[in-house]
Amino acid sequence: MEKSTGKIDLARMIDHTLLKPEAKPEDIKRLCQEGIKYEFASICVNPFYVKLASEELKESKVKVCSVSGFPLGANRSELKAKEAELGCRDGASEIDMVINIGALKSGNHSLVEEEIKLILKTINQGRILKVILETSLLTSEEKIIGAKIVKECGAHFVKTSTGFGPAGATVEDVVLLRKTLGENFGVKASGGIRDYRKALELIQAGANRIGTSAGVKIIEEYLKAI
Repeated sequence: MEKSTGKIDLARMIDHTLLKPEAKPEDIKRLCQEGIKYEFASICVNPFYVKLASEELKESKVKVCSVSGFPLGANRSELKAKEAELGCRDGASEIDMVINIGALKSGNHSLVEEEIKLILKTINQGRILKVILETSLLTSEEKIIGAKIVKECGAHFVKTSTGFGPAGATVEDVVLLRKTLGENFGVKASGGIRDYRKALELIQAGANRIGTSAGVKIIEEYLKAI
């Protein structure tokens, strides 16, 4: 790896994630301590653990990210909005929501748009909304349409995947999303990112945020390489 890669503050681009259903409080506390140690952008946890994570991170610069409509995106819009609202109330400053994938695929773009706008209104200004497309379930045309809807609604990031779908982030999808959204919009690559080389490939393809449960491994490998 060339020394020039050291110019990337990789840790500050990582959402250090634990969304497994079997996660215990001690696992969340460890995740938060890792977040503080490595100075990740955020730690991402399920709604139940937002309050605990917020308490653990209250003296740090690491943000708390939570999820809405996760992982299927098939909840009613009102429930997604309430989930986001409660997450923010408990201390989350970033919300990763899953779109209604079936609505996008069936051409019901107005539902997708209304849902994103509802959640944006619910979480209020100053918080970041990332919208998960679950790209492995979409055609290229659907990815483009979905990304454009997200941007036009005023959200802050398009995210590739939940990590629970058939496949995760690919370089090809990130390139497509970046081309569709332009230079300044957020693109979060997530799902199946387990080493620093893959993370750097996705960043070079256009991602400016990485979601991974392997954040510690990635950073330790990266620091040795540079």
